[in-house]
Amino acid sequence: MKLGVNIDHVATLRQARYKDVKTVKPWAEPDLLAAAKEVQRAGAHSITVHLREDRRHVQDSDLVQLKRRIDLPLNLEMADVPEILKIALKLHPDEVCLVPEKRTEVTTEGGLDVNGQWKSLRSTVGRLESAGIRTSLFIDPTLRQVEASIRTGASCVELHTGCFANARTVAGRKCEFEKLKAAAVFARAGGLQVNAGHGLNYQNVGWMRRIPGLHTLNIGHSIVSRAIFVGLRKAVGEMLALLR
Repeated sequence: MKLGVNIDHVATLRQARYKDVKTVKPWAEPDLLAAAKEVQRAGAHSITVHLREDRRHVQDSDLVQLKRRIDLPLNLEMADVPEILKIALKLHPDEVCLVPEKRTEVTTEGGLDVNGQWKSLRSTVGRLESAGIRTSLFIDPTLRQVEASIRTGASCVELHTGCFANARTVAGRKCEFEKLKAAAVFARAGGLQVNAGHGLNYQNVGWMRRIPGLHTLNIGHSIVSRAIFVGLRKAVGEMLALLR
C-alpha cells in the first residue's frame, strides 16, 4: 500500500500570516516546496494538494513549483469547475482527484454525488483521461456511487473514510469499515484502482491494511499535526511504518 501525503495544511499555516500573497514569495513561511521535499526524503510515494476555488491555502504558483521541482507524482484535488479544469489540463499533474467543494466548509465534508452529477463528471473525466491524466473520483463508500464512477470512465476512486474515522463506538467503526471493504471489492471488480483517505491517523490507519487491493492512502492533517512535534520527515516515516 502506498502513501500520498497531503500538504495543504502547510499552506494553510502560511496563508494565515500571508493571506494576501497569491504569488508565493521566498520569505513566506512555511515553505510548501520545502515541505514537499521533506515528504519525498521520508519515502512517501506521492504529493497531494487541493487547489480550491477560493485559494484559501494552495496557490496557483505552488502548483507550478511542485510540478517542476519535485520528483514524486503530483495528485491534484479539484472541484469539477471550468477554471480549475483549465489549470489542470495546462499543468498536467500525474493524477487528478475530483472532489466536492463548498465555500463554507473547513475541509471536504463528504464524497461526490457521482450518480447525480454523472453527465458533467463523465465529460470532465473524459477530457482529463484523454490528456493522459489519471483521474479519480472522491466518493462515499456505497455501491451506487462506485457503479456510477465506473460509468464515467475514471481510472480510480478514492473512498471517503471520514465516517469510519469519526465513528465513536467499536460497533460503529466496524459498520463503516465493512462499507469501505465492500465498496473497495466492488470497485476493484469493476476495473478501478482504489485509493482512500480523509480523517485517517496514526491510531486508525491500521484498519486499512485489512481492505484487499487498496492502492494508496492520502493522508494530510494527521501527518502535519504530528510534524509539529517530531518534524515532517519523521512524521511521514512513522506513518509509512504503520502501513507496512
